[in-house]
Parts: sequence; C-alpha cells; structure tokens
Amino acid sequence: MRILIVEDELALQQQLADSLRDQGYVVDTASDGEEGLYFAKEYPIDMAIVDLGLPKMDGVELIRRARQDGISYPILILTARNRWQEKVEGLEAGGDDYLTKPFHPEELLARIKVQLRRSVGLADNSLVCGPVKIDTSSKQVFLNDEAITITAYEYRLLSYLMMHTGKVLSKRELVDHIYEEDDDRDSNTIEVFIRRLRTKLDPSGELKPIETQRGRGYRFRIPRTSSDAA
Repeated sequence: MRILIVEDELALQQQLADSLRDQGYVVDTASDGEEGLYFAKEYPIDMAIVDLGLPKMDGVELIRRARQDGISYPILILTARNRWQEKVEGLEAGGDDYLTKPFHPEELLARIKVQLRRSVGLADNSLVCGPVKIDTSSKQVFLNDEAITITAYEYRLLSYLMMHTGKVLSKRELVDHIYEEDDDRDSNTIEVFIRRLRTKLDPSGELKPIETQRGRGYRFRIPRTSSDAA
C-alpha cells in the first residue's frame, strides 16, 4: 500500500516515513500544501496523512480540493493540540480521522491500519481468499493455515492483488504500488514476483490463484471470503 505524508516539519516527516517503510508501506513525502496536492492527485496513493499547518496551501484547503477532484482514499489529519477548530474544519473538508500532536507512533500505525482496512472492506486484520490468508497486522501469509515464506516485495504484490480480487491490475499499477519512486522500477520484475507467488501459493498447479490477462495485466481470481468483507 502506498501512503502520502504531507508534513512541513522535516524531522517529523522523516520519522513518519521511516516508521511506515519499516512496516512495509511505500511512502511519498511532500513539504507544503501545493506539492502535497500534486502528489495526491497525480500519484496512485492509497492513503494520505496531512498536517493542517502547511505552507503555501494549508491542509484544510488541500483536503477540500482533493475531495473536489474526486479523490476518495482515506485522509488522516495531523493537528496541534490547541487547535481544535482546525480538527473540525479538516473533518468537514473531507478528512476521515485526526491525530493530535504529539502522538505515539503506535497509535498512528493503528489508525492507518483501521482506515486502510475500511477502504477495502475488511472487518479485521485478516484478508482471506479461499485457502490463501494474509494477516495484515503481522504481514504473514498462510496457505491452508500453514505459514509460507515470502519476500517484502512479494507480500506487497500479493496483498494488493488480494485487496482488489477480481480486478485486472496492469503492470504499471502494480509497479507503482510496490516500489518507492526512486527505486529501480523495472516492470519486468513483476513477472518474476508473479511466478514466485504462483509457485508458493499453488505448488500442485491446481488452485491457479493469479490469472494473466494478456496485454492487460494480472487478476487474483479467488473471491474474498464473505465473512471477511465489511
């Protein structure tokens, strides 16, 4: 999943980015409202964290414009403790939740997980498609309740495919969601990761969980278990 951080306090911005990357998220950062709005509109973001006290364009205006442009992914507001009016304005502009500075990193991570779960219709930390299960909290993958070992990139790819089960996802979209902007973004590596995942998830060749749509991309074909959908 790809998260945008819009925060002008560079030390905090870096701290948040490092913390989220340690959790396996792809992270983009912006230091003012205008840059943040550009990222929010032009990049394939899954969630944004927006400080309200931004230069060039404040966070409330950024959120308002993003919603006006049809952006629907979750937006978490960061605000100073003594500015309760800003919280109200930010929520009314289209923010989904807020966190007051200073805060504990664990609380931020918990709120991010809640918003991301809601955005894809998960009731808890389990993402289940037939015999394949992901615990999004521990980032463990199970096949028929047996844990399997996958790499960080394989996890990012598999979780994104399963969160959008039934939808054809292009190589470009998959690359954008598993790589940082400055990484070596060779789309041919997607084929390698898909091949590895097929081997690990379908050693007998009977399940066929990932389908190739020639010229279009890939689709996770096993529907999500109904009890895990919100």
